[in-house]
Amino acid sequence: MNIVMTILLAVQLLSAIAMIGLILVQHGKGADAGAAFGGGGAGSASLFGATGGANFLSRSTAVLASVFLVCTLALAYFGNLRPASSGSVLEKLPAETAPATTQQIPAPAQPATGAGQIPGQ
Repeated sequence: MNIVMTILLAVQLLSAIAMIGLILVQHGKGADAGAAFGGGGAGSASLFGATGGANFLSRSTAVLASVFLVCTLALAYFGNLRPASSGSVLEKLPAETAPATTQQIPAPAQPATGAGQIPGQ
């Protein structure tokens, strides 16, 4: 079970890092408006085609988000599994026994009266 949790955690971390990278590479909606007026170049369009970049990056991000969600749900499920025989931690402790000899606690000293109560004397 511990190996499954480790594999799920590794896949979740890798998908999260890849998803962050893909989101940072994508252009926002405002970038399309700037390109319509002649600004910008065809940076990602030359790599993926005229409109292939947006579709490829969007689909890749959606796939990675799905993998991340599945790993998160699986980690939550496996993390909450407990053996049926487990009880309270306090129930597993050995019973405390009384000490063989009891010590007498001395009574507190009586406060001084009169001039003995003045500090500094």
